[in-house]
Amino acid sequence: MRGLERPLQEEEEEEEEQEEGEEEELPPSPRLPPLVLRGLLAGPCPGARGRPPTGLQMDSAEKTTNRSEQKSRKFLKSLIRKQPHDLLLVIGTGVSAAVAPGIRALCSWRSCIEAVLEAAEQLEVLHPGDVAEFRKKVMKDRDLLVVAHDLIRKMSPRTGDTKPNFFQDCLMEVFDNLEQHIQNPTVLQSILSLMERGTMVLTTNYDNLLEIFGQQQNKPMESLDLKDKTKVLQWARGHMKYGVLHIHGLYTDPCGMVLDPSGYKDVTQDPEVMEVLQNLYRTKSFLFVGCGETLRDQIFQALFLYSVQDKVDLEHFMVVLKENEDHFFKHQADMLLHGIKVVSYGDCFDYFPEYVQDLAAQICRQRSPDADRVDSTTLLGNACQDCAKRKLGEYSMGVDVPKRIRQSDPDDSGGS
Repeated sequence: MRGLERPLQEEEEEEEEQEEGEEEELPPSPRLPPLVLRGLLAGPCPGARGRPPTGLQMDSAEKTTNRSEQKSRKFLKSLIRKQPHDLLLVIGTGVSAAVAPGIRALCSWRSCIEAVLEAAEQLEVLHPGDVAEFRKKVMKDRDLLVVAHDLIRKMSPRTGDTKPNFFQDCLMEVFDNLEQHIQNPTVLQSILSLMERGTMVLTTNYDNLLEIFGQQQNKPMESLDLKDKTKVLQWARGHMKYGVLHIHGLYTDPCGMVLDPSGYKDVTQDPEVMEVLQNLYRTKSFLFVGCGETLRDQIFQALFLYSVQDKVDLEHFMVVLKENEDHFFKHQADMLLHGIKVVSYGDCFDYFPEYVQDLAAQICRQRSPDADRVDSTTLLGNACQDCAKRKLGEYSMGVDVPKRIRQSDPDDSGGS
């Protein structure tokens, strides 16, 4: 009997192993967005917390869980209830890095300067000793805008003129064929949807990825910098729906590139221009997206922060990466002093495009208050006889209230 029991036992064990093997077969995993998929292949996101993954399958499960958590993230009601035309979008290097991750120079100021130095070395337009010296500065100096400004001067004529200069050639080398490097246009599409509804856009970036993408969508995009007073005034007054203000200039026009406030004396000393720009900071809600050090930017400070009083009464918003909780909440408290509410899109940069997409969709979904006012007036007029009588009384007294409402409608519809 024992001799028979062993084969039976072995058969039962084999059947159990087969059943376990069948249970381990999983259905194909859902398709993930490119940024998330790239994160799976590269490993855990910087700043993400939890147990280290033991394999691709576990990593996938953790990522899926994290994405579900991001999906359920709440948005500030004070932000998503803003009308698009009440917002001014400030876009930084984070947007460019998400859209064209293949271009290292778009990732940060440090990466941009390093890429320019590499191009200068390859083109032999900067002495090797100067290249080495600037590379040391990039690693040590905190104020990279000053380093970039010194680099521009080093590659410009000794007379102090900005044209001609080799810096332009280096930038053209670094940003060559930008349109071919757009890999993830989700963020750009979200920004365009806001612009269509009246959101204004300014950027600290040198690139024109947004304009390139917008033109591909048949939008009449236009780039402008602070040296063109006429266009700046038109943009600030809301007359350039698809205009993008580059406060540092654009790489296609290095003569208009300025990295410190002294280069914009004509702007900062012009009362008309400064009043119009400062009025934007008083009347619009600025939404900072992909901006790391924008508030330390000397030009942004000169245009808005230093010149606008009573900042606590303002309500602006900043979307940031939360790498460290203590640092994040301290930053959040500090920014409230400037009237800026800091919110996080997550602890991994891969979540950034989807967050911006969802945020823009929420804002674009808002109903115009003018339309609500018309609907409510109509409903009340039909339901309330007393209101109707009062309106008839106003007519008899010569108060032309309905006429005033009708006159405002064309302006309201034209601005939406």
